[in-house]
Amino acid sequence: MSARERVVGTVAGYVDDRTGAAKWMKKNLNKVFPDHWSFLLGEIALYSFIILLLSGTFLTFWFVPSQHEVIYNGSYQPLSGLSMSEAYQSTLHISFDVRGGLLMRQIHHWAALLFMVAIVVHLLRVYFTGAFRKPREFNWIIGVGLLTLGIVEGFLGYSLPDDLLSGTGIRIAEAIIQALPVVGSYISYFAFGGAFPGDAFIPRIYTVHVLLLPGIFLALITVHLMLVWYQKHTQYPGPGRTEKNVVGYPLLPVYMAKAGGFFFIVFGVIAFLSAVASINPIWLYGPYTPGQISAGSQPDWYMGWLDGLVRMSPPLETHAFGHTISWNILIPGLIVPGIMFTGLALYPFIESWISGDKREHHILDRPRNVPNRTALGAMALTFTIVGLLNGGNDIISTTFHLTINQMMWFSRIGILVLPPIAFVITKRLCLSLQRADRDLVLHGRETGTLVRMPSGEFVEVHEPISPEKAWVLTQHEQPKPLELSDTDARGVKRPGAIKNKLRNRMSRANAVAVPKVSAQDLKEIEHH
Repeated sequence: MSARERVVGTVAGYVDDRTGAAKWMKKNLNKVFPDHWSFLLGEIALYSFIILLLSGTFLTFWFVPSQHEVIYNGSYQPLSGLSMSEAYQSTLHISFDVRGGLLMRQIHHWAALLFMVAIVVHLLRVYFTGAFRKPREFNWIIGVGLLTLGIVEGFLGYSLPDDLLSGTGIRIAEAIIQALPVVGSYISYFAFGGAFPGDAFIPRIYTVHVLLLPGIFLALITVHLMLVWYQKHTQYPGPGRTEKNVVGYPLLPVYMAKAGGFFFIVFGVIAFLSAVASINPIWLYGPYTPGQISAGSQPDWYMGWLDGLVRMSPPLETHAFGHTISWNILIPGLIVPGIMFTGLALYPFIESWISGDKREHHILDRPRNVPNRTALGAMALTFTIVGLLNGGNDIISTTFHLTINQMMWFSRIGILVLPPIAFVITKRLCLSLQRADRDLVLHGRETGTLVRMPSGEFVEVHEPISPEKAWVLTQHEQPKPLELSDTDARGVKRPGAIKNKLRNRMSRANAVAVPKVSAQDLKEIEHH
């Protein structure tokens, strides 16, 4: 045994004697995790968050969160002698005078974008595969909470430089706050320290951005990972995989090595993008002035759909009891997002109520085998994408030589018409894929080889699929629709009859599926 090994062994023994950590470490470092590329989406979000913390810490050394007016005399000559806030001046200083400052600013911004992309795609993977079902409902709610906080944190972050573009976004946020009946103006005065733009908003959101929300993020991410660890990871269907086991590789050494390498891959991609692709060049926008606005003003993509909803809303106002209610801001800016995120958070409980399924699930669904859920997801995505497109209606209009009115009316009509169409098409596609799976199990895969029969008929030779493939295509459950009677055994009408009728109808719609291949079907096909 070498001297280094003796030292390590002595230290390990010292720690174990006082904490009893060896037994716990041995058990948990051998914990098995399933292997699939889609499970890396959550890791991308985690590593992007770590990069955000590191790059954000660097930026705090030079950023000055103040709206105090100063005269700029820095390196960027086009703005020399211009009056601006200390926040904007310090951001210019970081970009042009601090060594590596511009690169770190861009790393921070690109990491934020990748963080939000990873969260959204990760949530979509969890949703479409049914990984939110019991016992993971609470983890799903945490994920939706992280998405919501990410949107708020991102908005506050790109508002800090106090440039003309971010100031425009703050002005829109102020309008949304003021759209709240009765209390809106009071909340706005509190947030801005008086009438807009005030002189307290930047210092306040700086504290929230670098202290409060990151602390909440750390707490939620920790709880999220602890629940994943405790409840065990879900896995895709396959031979040998059941609801009671996990097929994969141990944490040490396999996943520890993979995780370390993958972190540097994520960091490398972000650093490369930051080095070659400029993002948020605030020196081109100039300092914020309430009386000015830049053409083509757009937020980051994760706020674009909300901006698009506000843009497409017709001018609707109500004057009552001395108050003005701006429905054109209140509905798209607060009510619709509130309904969407509340419905998203509660969806596991809604689906469980519709299907009556209260069991634990550790095997993931193939999206085609749950057509109703998949169609609902496609419908929600279509709604969001139409809003996102309208968030850039001016850019799209100038690029494709359209008028703003054409783009506006397309969005207004499309946001009502396209989501139901997407639902119907997606559900039909899922059922068609189920039929294709059924045919594949019964008749095998097409080989492209044609054989001429004695009768002169040409038939294509089909090759049977492997038992493993057949198992994957037939292992899923097909739940029966609920049948809740309106009356009890004595013929007395049950309470909540209308609710039961609604639940029956929704359950029947949720249970629509192409019958999967049974043992009887296989026996019948053998005789042909």
